[in-house]
Amino acid sequence: MALIDIGLEQTSSKTLQEFLYQLRDRLELDHAAYAGMDQSGGDIRGFVTYPDEWVRHYSENDFAKVDPTLRLASRSIAPVDWSRIPQTREYGRLLDQASEFGIPRNGATVPVRGPFGDIGMLSVSLRGTPEQWARTYARIIPDLQAAAVHVHDNVMQAFFLTHPAMRPTLSRREIEILQWIAVGKTQRDIAAILAISDRTVEVHIRSARTKLGALTTAQAVARGIKARLIDPE
Repeated sequence: MALIDIGLEQTSSKTLQEFLYQLRDRLELDHAAYAGMDQSGGDIRGFVTYPDEWVRHYSENDFAKVDPTLRLASRSIAPVDWSRIPQTREYGRLLDQASEFGIPRNGATVPVRGPFGDIGMLSVSLRGTPEQWARTYARIIPDLQAAAVHVHDNVMQAFFLTHPAMRPTLSRREIEILQWIAVGKTQRDIAAILAISDRTVEVHIRSARTKLGALTTAQAVARGIKARLIDPE
C-alpha cells in the first residue's frame, strides 16, 4: 500500500486529514478516523472522514464516554473488530444513531501505544454484509496496523512531544544497532560488524523497542528515525 508519507512535509492538521482520506480510498473503505491522547496532559487530537453532522451529534451527546469501540481499544494492544463487541442496549442505540448519519456498522479500531503513556486509535468502517466485512478486514489488517502507527507517531511528534525531556533516550549502542538495521543489515551482520554476539544484539534491540514503545523492530526503527535518533541514509 503506497500512502503519503506525512513525515516528508511539515505535519499539520491538513496533512493528517489528507492521510485519512487517502487511507480510506486506497483500502476501499467508507470512513477512517483517528483519535490520539497525551496521557500526561489529557489533550486529545482527532481527525475523521465522517460527515460534519455526525461529528457534531457525537460531540454534543458526549458519546466518547460511552462508545465501547474506544473503551475496549484503549485497554487492548490488539485490533478490536466491532462485530465482536457485546451488543448491549447502549451500544445498539449508538449504532442505530450512527446509521442514521450514514456510518456503517462494520468496522474495527486499531490501538497504538507510545513510549510516554500516549495512546492513539485508528478506526475504519465499511458498508455491506458481515461476510463482506470479514473478507475485507482479513485483507487490510496489516495495512491498518502500519497506518495506525504512522499517523499516531506523527500526531505525537507534531502536537505533543515538543519538550526534549519527553523524547526517548537510547544508549549509544542501541542507536548504533538500530542505525545498522535501518540500512538493511541483519542481526547476524550487526553482530559481526560490532564484534559482539547475536544474543547481545537481540538484547539491545529489545531494550530499544521497550524504550520506544514499539511492538516490532521495524516500528522501533521508524520511531527512531522520526525522533531523529537515527538516520535512514
